[in-house]
Amino acid sequence: MSREIIQTDKAPQAIGTYSQAVKCNNTVYMSGQIPLVPETMVLAEGDMDVQITRVFDNLQAVAEAAGGSLQDIAKLNIFLIDLNNFALVNEVMARYFEKPYPARAAIGVASLPKGAEVEMDAVMELSGDAANYSY
Repeated sequence: MSREIIQTDKAPQAIGTYSQAVKCNNTVYMSGQIPLVPETMVLAEGDMDVQITRVFDNLQAVAEAAGGSLQDIAKLNIFLIDLNNFALVNEVMARYFEKPYPARAAIGVASLPKGAEVEMDAVMELSGDAANYSY
């Protein structure tokens, strides 16, 4: 099995003992992203829309570093402090994804790193030239 660590400065650096993503053959396992601004490593300021958008921007940067895009995501996990924000996640997600949408789970949690209110991780499947992409 081919295994490659994915890293980009366009997404927040890992704040623990993990990689932004790991590519195993054609599958990319993307670590959880919270609404950290990559340049400052502080949480994005603004309402929940801003925070959800920042998380999708971070995931997009990691996906691109792996040679793919958000459209290549097969499974998306969403962790929310307040499940009342679920409808807003759907609204923001519609700005980033087109049909067919990935499989998805939304999970209510008690807390997230750095006091974030939302975190997402994903599994992405690359095909064609993207599967052979080497960062």
